[in-house]
Amino acid sequence: MNRKLFLSSFIAVPALLSPIKTFANEVETEKKNYEVPKYLKTGDTIGITSPAGYITIPQIESAVTQIKSWGFNIKVGETIGKRDFTFGGTDEERLIDFQQMLDDPTIKAIMCARGGYGFVRFIDRLDFSAFKKNPKWIIGFSDITVIHCHLTQHYQIASIHSKMCNSFPDDWVKAEPIQIETILSIKNALMGEQMGYVAPAHPNNRLGNVEGVLVGGNLSIIETLAGSQSDLDTKDKILFIEDTGEYLYSIDRMLWNLKRSGKLTHLKALIVGGFKVKPDETGDEFGRTIYEIVLEKVKDYRYPIAFDFPVGHQRNNYALKCGVKHTLMVAETGTKLMSQQ
Repeated sequence: MNRKLFLSSFIAVPALLSPIKTFANEVETEKKNYEVPKYLKTGDTIGITSPAGYITIPQIESAVTQIKSWGFNIKVGETIGKRDFTFGGTDEERLIDFQQMLDDPTIKAIMCARGGYGFVRFIDRLDFSAFKKNPKWIIGFSDITVIHCHLTQHYQIASIHSKMCNSFPDDWVKAEPIQIETILSIKNALMGEQMGYVAPAHPNNRLGNVEGVLVGGNLSIIETLAGSQSDLDTKDKILFIEDTGEYLYSIDRMLWNLKRSGKLTHLKALIVGGFKVKPDETGDEFGRTIYEIVLEKVKDYRYPIAFDFPVGHQRNNYALKCGVKHTLMVAETGTKLMSQQ
């Protein structure tokens, strides 16, 4: 698809220039004011740590090289190169490393080196006192959804849902354009550029224009945080979801959890990103597509829905600013999401 032509045709649609519409099931206007950390400038330092799965020093070298080429300094955390089975060091080591980066005033952003599993094992032991006084950008996705949700629930501080060190191409010259675009979107988000993305039209989209704070991330993480101190508040929000390595019946079960717990009731809109599913076992097929599974859960609501958005465990995984107000436009020609900060 020619993205420039698509974007041009999208902007030309008169319907997208109309005032933001409201919907019958919307409740009170957003009351919480979300704080946006200071954007980075040349010479600022980004810390790299591994709060979940393990990663080696050579595996982050391409990311370090690229980030330095943007004009930033790098501080590599103690967890890089450490391993405790699947984890990037013991729980205590990961806790201490992340805490030091939260507290260090010279570090202006924290990039999580990779996902996997492990953040939830120490999230409740972190001290956010210094972080609240001087917020900084926390970057990552997948298991890092834990802290995106935690920041939304407790502190209303924005963060960046994006690729991490293990997604940087080894050879920038040979990298595919989509790899370059998605990695550069991290830089753009950190430096305060207005973020704007488009997605092709989808027959299952539900049209409409809305404004709201963007929240979300990995569906299975959002579901497992339900009832905890990191439970995600979705009321009056634009929610985005994605997942990988799950069976269709598991996705169905997780979405029933979101519906029954009220997380789908008072949304401004729903954005469905990439879903890589495990194939059903022969003779035990679930018999429904991702689109059918989602639409079943939201049939009682009227807010806009956008499918196949470029976010998730896939190459076209762009940086999104969680906790920042966005404008979402779902039209017959496609979807457009624009950050307002």
